[in-house]
Amino acid sequence: MSSLPMKQNATPLTKQDATPPTKQDATLVVAVPVAGGRLCAHFGHCEQFAIIDIDKAKGEILNTRHLEPPPHEPGALPRWLHEQGVKVILAGGMGRRAQMIFAECGIDVVVGAPSDPPEQVVLSYVSGTLEPGDNLCDH
Repeated sequence: MSSLPMKQNATPLTKQDATPPTKQDATLVVAVPVAGGRLCAHFGHCEQFAIIDIDKAKGEILNTRHLEPPPHEPGALPRWLHEQGVKVILAGGMGRRAQMIFAECGIDVVVGAPSDPPEQVVLSYVSGTLEPGDNLCDH
């Protein structure tokens, strides 16, 4: 029985190295700014956020929480949404500086989403049918 040569500095994988995916790996958490039950066109002026947990494998909504955001001040929303486990924000509009701050927190931002109910927007995003328009905020 011959064995293949191992690359220098390579470490063989053991059963212990193969960790199963965690619940967090299997779930995508998406935030949608909401006003009047629909996606709010201006991110910073929403009444609440719909925090929606998606089963990545099935593309289905697992849970929706509607949370009141902290007071609007620089850096508060990125920190707060990061603490909620959010990985993606679907927004109608958001300024470039805010988008950069979210990127630094590891949160992807999609702007130009339609003012539809948050679950509808999220399911369109997950299924790949969301067609974002223009960023409704340019500051």
